Amino acid sequence: MLVAMEVGANVKRLPSNEGTEVMPRPPVVTVMGHVDHEKTSLLDALRQTSLAAKEAGGITQHLGAFVVNMPSGASITFLDTPGHAAFSAMQARGAAMSHAKVANVPIVVAIHKCDKPGANPERVKLQLASEGLMLEEMGGDVQVSAIQKTGLDDLEEALLLQSELMELKARVDGPAQAYVVEARLDKGRGALATTIVKAGTLLCGQHVVVGAEWGRIWAIRDTLGKSTDKARPAMPVEIEGLKGLPMAGDDVVVVESEERARMLSAGRKKKMEKDRIIRIGEERIETVDPSEDTPKTVEMPIIVKGDVQGTVQAVTGALKTLNSPQVFVHVVHDGVGPISQSDVDLAQACGACIVGFNVSPVNSVSLPASRASVQIKLHRVIYHLLEDIGNSIVDKAPGTSETQVAGEAQVLNIFELKGRSKSKGEDVKIAGCRVTDGKVIRSASVRLLRSGEVVFEGCCESLKQEKHDVEMVGKGKECGVVIRDWHDFQIGDVIQCLEQVTRKPKFISSDNGAVRIEC
Repeated sequence: MLVAMEVGANVKRLPSNEGTEVMPRPPVVTVMGHVDHEKTSLLDALRQTSLAAKEAGGITQHLGAFVVNMPSGASITFLDTPGHAAFSAMQARGAAMSHAKVANVPIVVAIHKCDKPGANPERVKLQLASEGLMLEEMGGDVQVSAIQKTGLDDLEEALLLQSELMELKARVDGPAQAYVVEARLDKGRGALATTIVKAGTLLCGQHVVVGAEWGRIWAIRDTLGKSTDKARPAMPVEIEGLKGLPMAGDDVVVVESEERARMLSAGRKKKMEKDRIIRIGEERIETVDPSEDTPKTVEMPIIVKGDVQGTVQAVTGALKTLNSPQVFVHVVHDGVGPISQSDVDLAQACGACIVGFNVSPVNSVSLPASRASVQIKLHRVIYHLLEDIGNSIVDKAPGTSETQVAGEAQVLNIFELKGRSKSKGEDVKIAGCRVTDGKVIRSASVRLLRSGEVVFEGCCESLKQEKHDVEMVGKGKECGVVIRDWHDFQIGDVIQCLEQVTRKPKFISSDNGAVRIEC
């Protein structure tokens, strides 16, 4: 396996088929929805907690997995995902509508906020039908209200009915197959990973490889924080004992020994670093279109720190979407936990700013960061973070140089000065003009238009107003203009005054939360 990884081959460890005991398992339900659709409030109503009230801005900032025990005695495992566009990768781990269709995953539609004045469930059904989701063919929809606590029994019944129809079962004995939902660092306990078991049983004391990290499971806790010695299928648990922080979405692989775990982890880390270097090179190439005349691209190095791994991944991915032909957003480092002195040292060395999401600097860091002129941007809401960084990118961008018309003047009369200078020899033609728009500037380039067509481009040699040399004449004023190397003026000609301006890119935020830099 390590040899194959060394030459760049993609290697996937096949799950073990050991074990023969197959039993029914609870359903795992991913709650999907757009921003501010009150997904967390709905789950609050089901599990009778107040998580939504604790979330910044009323928006769930990271993904949570938990079990809801129903009055009927059945249980359902829920994944709650953020609705902002930046967290689409986190949503994809649970499957959005399009992912659900491709993967042939059943969809239960809960039409929320039906207690609000003007609520129109029929309109929602028509919109879903336009996306190919015919509710009648699926047994209809469920209309709920988290505030009024209505429709919750119907939603429970719909989920459990779907579960029965699918006949959900899983192997419960033998090595476990699991995946990481979320990962975070704890001061006293180290790296913690929230996982959901797909098959088999995960046991305390087992050696595991999780993505590129490894460890021995020292403790397993359920969603209520209670210790347990094992985790069975569809059961979300938090495992402790990993040597490093895995990525959300990583598979959990049980291995037979510490030596095997170390070897697999080292091989994966080596390949990940190789892939990372290749990816950075590709991103740099993609930001510049060789077919366009673009200015030199400048680099904006950023260090990202967050409270949990899934959020760090989402923020890092969102920042990379702000890449443009003028500014390359380079995430030089990302990690979970508070902003530390080592982060400040790295930022100072590479000229980076530090972005903290749902974290704060340790007490001893703020003053050294200020002395080192290291900028620290702290945010708790993804909208504000992206807008802040987007504005910084716009400020840092070199911009593109463009020629624009600063003003126009119409030729009303033509004057001729003879023998003005022996050295120059030629007579001088002066265009008597009135400025009709903007301003005419002495030092600017000019363009002469006749019947709407450009007949000459050059520079203004002289600009006079009432026989006095001036630098600028404004709209409505009359002036005399001499254009270098041009004498064939005609009454009615239009003289355009041109100036070079630097056009900066724009930070664009759409209604669905997606952001981009428009050059």
